[in-house]
Amino acid sequence: MYYGGSAAPIRIDDRVLAHLKIVITTKLRRGESFTVSWPHGDGEPTGRSSIWLHPAVPLRFVFAEPVAPDLDRPYLAKLANAANSAGGIHLTAEDIDGSSGRAPGHEPRGARHDHPVG
Repeated sequence: MYYGGSAAPIRIDDRVLAHLKIVITTKLRRGESFTVSWPHGDGEPTGRSSIWLHPAVPLRFVFAEPVAPDLDRPYLAKLANAANSAGGIHLTAEDIDGSSGRAPGHEPRGARHDHPVG
């Protein structure tokens, strides 16, 4: 995913990115802004990053695979609820690199639920 004027991509597993794309485009179409945060991956400085997604900032989704993955509705709901919370979406290391090999909706990955929806 490329955000703003950065030439460096934010690398996110294709399955997670497909779900994020739905949530992000829905929110931005409504004119709603929110944050997405993630831990830095291997080979990057230690830490984490957050971006404020806003309709006026250029955004491009780039997928490694030519075929879109199947979407998991419970995972979409988790991401949407997190996007509507004060804390925004918090991705995990597995979301970034896809290392767990499991479908996103089958474990509590990608979205924190410690903030009320609203």
